[in-house]
Amino acid sequence: MEEKIYDVFARKSRGDALSHIGYLEAPDDALARVYAWKTYDEENWFEMCIVPRAAILPVNRDDGPFSLSGRSKAQMGGRR
Repeated sequence: MEEKIYDVFARKSRGDALSHIGYLEAPDDALARVYAWKTYDEENWFEMCIVPRAAILPVNRDDGPFSLSGRSKAQMGGRR
């Protein structure tokens, strides 16, 4: 099974902005939630969210990890 990359966002308190705290690889959304909680548990987070990296759409860049050229075919769900 191919693993997907997920970016992890969290906030410490209600009203704080979500901040990018890292990323992880997991075979599916359910395991990604568990991996995120166990990997980034050093803080008492008010809220934590994960986003499949393939779901992040670049607005003003043609290069970098979130661009179409910076993603592997697997990350794109087989699309290119």
